[in-house]
Amino acid sequence: MQKPEPFVKPDTIFSVTDAASLLKGVVETAFPRIKIRGELSQITRASSGHMYMTVKDAGAAISAIIWRGTPIAFKLEEGMEVVVTGRFTTYPARSNYQIIINEIEMAGVGAILKMLEERKQKLAAEGLFDQARKKPLPQLPQRIGVVTSPTGAAFQDIQNRLRERFPVHVILYPATVQGTTAAAEVAAGIEYFNRANNVDVIIVARGGGSLEDLLPFSEEIVVRAAAASHIPLISGVGHEPDWMLIDFAADVRAPTPTGAAEMVVPTKLALFQELDNMWTRLSNTFTTRLVNAKSRIESVSIKSPRQLVMEHAQRLDDMGRTMNILIDNKIAIAHQRMDIIAGFPTILQNRMNTLNQSISHLGQMLQSLSYKNVLARGYAIVRDANNNIISRTNTGTPATIEFADGVLKL
Repeated sequence: MQKPEPFVKPDTIFSVTDAASLLKGVVETAFPRIKIRGELSQITRASSGHMYMTVKDAGAAISAIIWRGTPIAFKLEEGMEVVVTGRFTTYPARSNYQIIINEIEMAGVGAILKMLEERKQKLAAEGLFDQARKKPLPQLPQRIGVVTSPTGAAFQDIQNRLRERFPVHVILYPATVQGTTAAAEVAAGIEYFNRANNVDVIIVARGGGSLEDLLPFSEEIVVRAAAASHIPLISGVGHEPDWMLIDFAADVRAPTPTGAAEMVVPTKLALFQELDNMWTRLSNTFTTRLVNAKSRIESVSIKSPRQLVMEHAQRLDDMGRTMNILIDNKIAIAHQRMDIIAGFPTILQNRMNTLNQSISHLGQMLQSLSYKNVLARGYAIVRDANNNIISRTNTGTPATIEFADGVLKL
C-alpha cells in the first residue's frame, strides 16, 4: 500500500485531546467501511448488552465491538474464523484503535458445516425432525401461502408453474431470504399463516446460492417455526444438492421452488384422468346394481301380476340405458367445464350429491317393485310342502299361503 502524504505541519503543537480527536477523524474518514478476516478470541458480553472481543491472526490483533441490537445470525465462539464488516475508530481514553462491527459471518465452509452438524444433532435430539410429526399435503389446496422474496426468481417460478398445472389462489408473505434479518422474517411468515389460518399449505422458498447465503434457513428460529406449523409446510430452498435444516423440519422437502409448486397441485391432465376413472367406477356400480335388481325381480314367479313385473323390468332396462347416456353426457360436460373452472372441488361435490340422490331414488324404486308390495295389493302366494310355488289347481294340496301380513299354514 502507498504511504499517504503527511498533512500536519511538523512545528504545529496540539493538545493531547486535539491530537486524539485529529487521529480519530483521520482513522474514521480513511476507513468508513472495511472487511477483515480473522479468528475470534476474548469474547465478553457486558451488562449493557454490548459485546467486546478480539479479531486476530498470526501477525496481529484488533479490538472489536458489537453494539447491542446488532443482528448476529449465529453464536460467537472462541477460535471461530469469521469475516467482519465495520468501520475503524479510536478510543482516546486508552490510546488504542478498534473496529465497530456492523456485520459478521462465518469464514470457510468447514466451520459452517461443523456448526450446522452440531445444531442438527441438537434439534434432532429434541424430536423436531421425527417422521411422526410429518403431515400429509392436501390433495387440492384452494389457497397456498408462500414465504419468500417478492422480487426473487423463486416466487415467479412458483407462480408460473402453478398457472401451468392448476391455478389456485396464492398469498405471499414478503421476506428477505439473505442477510442478518432473513431468519426472523421467514419465521415470522410461517407464524403469520398459522395464526391467520388462511391457507391450506405453506411453501418456504428461495433460489440457489452459496452455503453462506442459505444459512438463514438453518437458523433455530426458522427450524422451530417450521416444526411447530400445524399447516402442512414444504421447503423449497436452493437446488437439489442443497440441504438446509428447515428441510428436516418441513413436512415435505422439494429440490427447488419449482419442484415445490409441482408437489402441491396436480396437473389438469391428472385431474381429467381421475375424473374419468371416478365416473367409470360409478357407472359400473350402477350397472351391476341394475342387473342384480332385474335378476331378483325375474326370480319372483307370480301368475297374475307377472306382466306387471315384466313391465317394471323393462323400465329398469330403459333406465339403465338412460343412465349410461346421462353418465356419458355428464362426463362430456365435466370435460368442458374443467377448462374454465378453477373451483373443481365444489363442482365435484355437487356432482357427487346428485349421484347420491339418484342412488337413493333407485333404491326407492327397487323397494316399490318388491313382490311384498304385490302381496299388499291383495294377492297371495301358494306353496306346497316342499315350499315350491303352486301355479295350477292340479299340482297337489297346498301347504302354506303367504299374504302380505303373514303366512297361513294348512
